[in-house]
Amino acid sequence: MKVLAAQSAFFAARRPRKDSPHTTDAYRRDLAGITALLTDVPEELDVEDLTAQALRSAFGAFADGHAKSSVLRAWSTWNQFLTFCVSDGLLAGNPMGAVARPKAPPLSPKPLRGEDTPEKLLTAAAGGARQARDPWPERDVLVIALGLVAGLRSAEMRNLTAQSLAGRPGEMRLHVHGKGSRDRSIPVQPVMEKIIDAYVDSCRRRFPKERFGRSTPLLLNRAGEPIGRGGLEYLVKSCYRWAGLHDQVPVGANLHALRHTFATRLAEDGATASEIMALLGHASLATSQNYIEATGREQRAAAASNRTYRSLDKVLDPAGASEPPA
Repeated sequence: MKVLAAQSAFFAARRPRKDSPHTTDAYRRDLAGITALLTDVPEELDVEDLTAQALRSAFGAFADGHAKSSVLRAWSTWNQFLTFCVSDGLLAGNPMGAVARPKAPPLSPKPLRGEDTPEKLLTAAAGGARQARDPWPERDVLVIALGLVAGLRSAEMRNLTAQSLAGRPGEMRLHVHGKGSRDRSIPVQPVMEKIIDAYVDSCRRRFPKERFGRSTPLLLNRAGEPIGRGGLEYLVKSCYRWAGLHDQVPVGANLHALRHTFATRLAEDGATASEIMALLGHASLATSQNYIEATGREQRAAAASNRTYRSLDKVLDPAGASEPPA
């Protein structure tokens, strides 16, 4: 079988997984990028030509012009594709085991810097600090709150509808369609209902001729259409800038910094890895554990238990150390 035909069969086999368009596009780029390095005529490349030697050479050339993360992602894509080829009887074995790959970098959380930065950001947004052509503070507050108190990703925000929030007062939950089709239910306080209601009311004022049902996409752009990924990223970035907090945002984090702030504060306040995993929709407990390790809470507690600290107390305050406890 030709490689291009096998790749088409691979994507057809993945259809029940309901991959996001973004994921599918990334897979296609990875497959096409390596295929182009394997041959000048992709249409004539056979699956049998995908030897360990050929793939090592292609990945070596690919690595010369790409970052470590891109090489790692491409390696994973090809490993999945060739595993499919083996399961379909197109190859006797998966040659990717003979192709070197970069070590996966550990998760490095990128929360907003500064203890009160989240509060400053919310206050600035609620006060209409973002001086856009068409200011919309109700939407700004909602987006920032969804990141800071619910830890939503960009795609998860854009998938929300008015009926995503449900429950009795005091027991409200935000139902989220998450990454990898992993749905989750996040407990939120009644104030989130007020924020959503204020935003929906602002939509009705802005677009009086439109009907906003419970299943209508929640977040809209200035034209009254569902907001896009780029528009959402720009909204958050401009909120930082107008609040004077752009220097408190880790490089490359932007909207995701809100989610990382949510997770980091959970860890700092004593949440377990399993609780963080459930609230953020992580696929791996190890990913959630990284937030706890990044806060240093457990390491600080362990270091504080060092008996030598008691000796330091005696050295610095011998009189106080000798007094009996009250």
